[in-house]
Amino acid sequence: MAKGKVGKSVEDLGDYLKEQRVKARLSLRQLADLAGVSNPYLSQIERGLRRPSAEVLQQIAKALRISAEQLYVRAGIVSPEDNPPREGAAAVELAILGDAGLTERQKQSLLDVHASFLALNRAAGRTADDDS
Repeated sequence: MAKGKVGKSVEDLGDYLKEQRVKARLSLRQLADLAGVSNPYLSQIERGLRRPSAEVLQQIAKALRISAEQLYVRAGIVSPEDNPPREGAAAVELAILGDAGLTERQKQSLLDVHASFLALNRAAGRTADDDS
């Protein structure tokens, strides 16, 4: 017996996840392995047949290198009003991860450079207000 769609937000989430997976050039099986979920379960999520938990969404977001918060909003777990914009380093990281114009390798390179600058500044006792 075939199941119907579980809701518009889940259907939209599935479409978004598939789009992100294709952009990341990952097969369904590859993403399932990276996220630690079964291939059939991920397929059902993408087709809007299953509503994943917040934990599963977090695993998928990590595997796709995108914001878990974006997935929570798309899944209807939180509303955009409950998800205030981040500041500082977290905002930079989310912006990099959410940039569809960058490849996964480019995103990782930018994140690595950003982290190294922050570490250097901390080691030197510098703050963002210093302009030296």
